[in-house]
Amino acid sequence: MSLRDEFICQFRGQTIGNINNNSSLEEEFQNGTLRPILKLQNDLILQIFNSYLNQNKNQFINLSVDKKMNAIDNSISKDSQLQNIYKGIIIALFTSEEYNQYSTISSGINKRIRTMLIERIQSQLQYFE
Repeated sequence: MSLRDEFICQFRGQTIGNINNNSSLEEEFQNGTLRPILKLQNDLILQIFNSYLNQNKNQFINLSVDKKMNAIDNSISKDSQLQNIYKGIIIALFTSEEYNQYSTISSGINKRIRTMLIERIQSQLQYFE
């Protein structure tokens, strides 16, 4: 393991969630890699979405809670530029081995990243008020 990989693993912290013999590769990747990265990057994730709202969704604050939830879901699901920004800040904290794993199952992992981002941002709506 390279010095960079060792640093990243220590910097990110421990696995979040359970990993056992019945876990799929994607589930192991989610709990061992994605969850710690998303937790570490939480403040940046919120700042990026806030900037996105300031540039694109001026009326977000005036929406009902349900419409805010839908706006978050639609923004992350449909805006490929926003998705790429988020994927970039997440993939940047992969180790070399994790990137190799990611490249073989990227479609499923990207879907998990989108879902986890949506849930994370929706659960912190108070940040945008």
